[in-house]
Amino acid sequence: MCFERGTSMVVVVMGVSGSGKSSFGQALASALGWDFLEGDDMHSPSNVEKMRAGIALDDDDRRPWLDHIATWISREAHQGRDGVVTCSALKRIYRDRLRQTGAPVRFVYIRVERSELERRMRQRSHFMPASMLNSQLQALEEPDSDEAALMLSGNRTIDEMMSEVRRWLQRSNIRSTG
Repeated sequence: MCFERGTSMVVVVMGVSGSGKSSFGQALASALGWDFLEGDDMHSPSNVEKMRAGIALDDDDRRPWLDHIATWISREAHQGRDGVVTCSALKRIYRDRLRQTGAPVRFVYIRVERSELERRMRQRSHFMPASMLNSQLQALEEPDSDEAALMLSGNRTIDEMMSEVRRWLQRSNIRSTG
């Protein structure tokens, strides 16, 4: 399914570590035929080492990372390309930074219960250890209603979540072409 609009847009798939951002973001980009950026790939080596050591990132650590993601979003818009990027976007100020790109940016928030997040984090291989979940949940500011983010249950299948996003995009004046 493709979508047409007058301008390009970027969907930011957000949520805490273990919520399924990467799996869903890749699937969404593939299904829509849009570009994809794994936000974790934009972290500096020092940020990765801090997280690997179980040290939570602060706003100063995250600022250059968010700037890299914002640059990618701006580049997509400048080139007239649609994209999907994964980014925890835990705080409103982080989401506001990504909105400042001038590109149409929409947020899809994947919400998962703590017990499921813990289970997922213990089962995966990632630089973010399960011990970091507390800091992620403490920093999380769920999107407010004025942010018009789509909230998805991360306990649903990727196909179910995909259907919901497609309906949401269509309701947002983006018409399906296929």
